Amino acid sequence: MTDRVDTLANSRSKSLTRREFTLEAALAILAGCVITISDTACGGSKASTTTPTPVPSDINGNVSANHGHVAVITGAQITAGTAIVALDIRGMATHTHTLSISQADLTTLKNRQTVTSLSTTDSGHSHTVTFTPA
Repeated sequence: MTDRVDTLANSRSKSLTRREFTLEAALAILAGCVITISDTACGGSKASTTTPTPVPSDINGNVSANHGHVAVITGAQITAGTAIVALDIRGMATHTHTLSISQADLTTLKNRQTVTSLSTTDSGHSHTVTFTPA
């Protein structure tokens, strides 16, 4: 360090080049830094004990007395957990029905449990739709 001070003191009589100035500034900044290297980030012995939650897949509903209706709750809807006010199950049918899926229902699906919902009554009938996660 004393060699460095002597060199710096001797160089004050002459002007520094841009490269010398940058080097001196970087060394001054690094003099106050502590650099820590840890092996845990590179596959060391301390492995993470948490596993990421898998993203739920889409769940197709089984529509009772079906004649072309399709009911699907997407994985994104399950993950979001926001109640679905009107899930349209028209599919290939000539008329539509909707389902109301609550926030609690979405939580139940996320926990891989079955949810059953009754559709609206349209064209004189309704359907029971059962969602069974795989």
